[in-house]
Amino acid sequence: MRLFKWLFFITLLATLTFAGWMIYFVTTPVDFTEDVVEVDIRAGSSLRSVSRQLAEQGVLMEPNSFTLMVRMLGMSSEIKAGNYLIEKGATPYDLFVTITSGKTTQAGITFIEGWTFKQMRQALMQNDAIRHLTISYTDQQILESIGAKEKHPEGLFFPDTYYFSKGMSDIEILKRAYHAMQDRLNEAWSHREADLPYKTPYEALIMASIIEKETGRADERKIIAGVFVNRMRIGMRLQTDPTVIYGMGDSFDGNIRRKDLQTDTAYNTYTRHGLPPTPIAMPGLASIEAALHPAKTRALYFVGKGDGSHVFSNTLAEHNRAVVKYQLKGGRGAR
Repeated sequence: MRLFKWLFFITLLATLTFAGWMIYFVTTPVDFTEDVVEVDIRAGSSLRSVSRQLAEQGVLMEPNSFTLMVRMLGMSSEIKAGNYLIEKGATPYDLFVTITSGKTTQAGITFIEGWTFKQMRQALMQNDAIRHLTISYTDQQILESIGAKEKHPEGLFFPDTYYFSKGMSDIEILKRAYHAMQDRLNEAWSHREADLPYKTPYEALIMASIIEKETGRADERKIIAGVFVNRMRIGMRLQTDPTVIYGMGDSFDGNIRRKDLQTDTAYNTYTRHGLPPTPIAMPGLASIEAALHPAKTRALYFVGKGDGSHVFSNTLAEHNRAVVKYQLKGGRGAR
């Protein structure tokens, strides 16, 4: 009888201790420093996996207690995938209620291939779902805030649609786009063709941005890349209008004139050899792949046909004939 009482006492003490600990865990606010934290619950995740994700994203100290709490509530199957905002001061139970509610607060923003960083900043500022922390930032301050080592922001962000919880800062979105570009560029660089005239992935990114701006048809990207690579290999100037236009900045009025081609800037590839100092736009993955896998071609010239396509020529004589044929229809297009 004495042993039974002792076991009962131990069991009761353990139960009360466990209940007290669980009450403490459930009602104690999670510890994070920011006012709002976004958590992302991946589709198809088990309860244990969800708990690990929450711990990895900084809203739980450790996953096991949360797993136990949810199992005790008998609602592990009610957790719904998605992005959620967790406010500072939320308890583990509040967190559980949030991720079982299904009330995700997703918004989205799309960055378009060929956009400049200036256009990208404008799109961020015009999106009401974003917290705008960089309104007064210089481009250099933005790069510092996202941990970028580069000195110029152009071309460093991957064009794509980014989904996020309402209230996320523009800095966080820029970080995602920056790292997305770094990942894709480095992966493509690791599988590049041999003997390309680029010393670094950044130089390949510059070329990809030129290809992005020059290409009206997807099936011509690699051919245009081949033309520019051929020019670089023989020391010929790239002579590409988009770089000149970029160098003109706000003075460009929609028309490029002979005097513009003759006015020297750091981006004028008619007056200077080699690549410009930075990308001129955001290239998409297809343009990056084209820069690193150019077509095997002997072409050194191309001229626009007026429908978005081009005629490619191996010799200057062939090119001049194509220019006469298609330039008479009006507008520039010769390269």
